[in-house]
Amino acid sequence: MADYYADSSVLVKRHVRETGTAWFRALADPASGQVIATARISMVEVYSALNRRAREAVLTPAQYAEIIADFDSFCMTEYQFIELTPAVVARSRYLLERHALRAYDAVQLASALTACDSLVSAGLAAPIFISSDDRLLNAAQLEGLLADNPSLHP
Repeated sequence: MADYYADSSVLVKRHVRETGTAWFRALADPASGQVIATARISMVEVYSALNRRAREAVLTPAQYAEIIADFDSFCMTEYQFIELTPAVVARSRYLLERHALRAYDAVQLASALTACDSLVSAGLAAPIFISSDDRLLNAAQLEGLLADNPSLHP
C-alpha cells in the first residue's frame, strides 16, 4: 500500500518551494518507485494552504491555478488515500486523549496507523510517517511509527 505516509505539510512542499521540497519531490517522483499514502482530508488542508498563499499574494492567480491542477492530478494518479471511516475517527479520539494534537493532526496520525496496520498484517513493511510538524512527528514516534521531517533535508 505505501512506503511513506505524508501529511499535508509535506504534500504542499511538492508544489511550493520550501525547505525539504527537493527531498520530497525526489521521494514522490513515480520513477522512485515509492508509494505515498495520505488521509483524504489532506486534500482540504492543501487547498487551504494554497488558498492562504494566494490571498497573501505569495502566489499569483495563474500560479495558484497551475499548482491546484498539478495537485489534483497527483491526487488522481499518484497518492493512495486513507478514507475517514468510523474506525479512523475512533482512533483519532484515542490519539487526542493521549497526545496534545490538533483535530486534523489526530486524523492524519490515525490514518497513518491504519495504513500501517494494513501493511503489517499483509506481511509488508510499515510506512515511514513524514511531516513538518514536530509535535505530530513526536506523537507518531510514540505510537511506534518510524518518522522523518522533510525540513531536515534541505
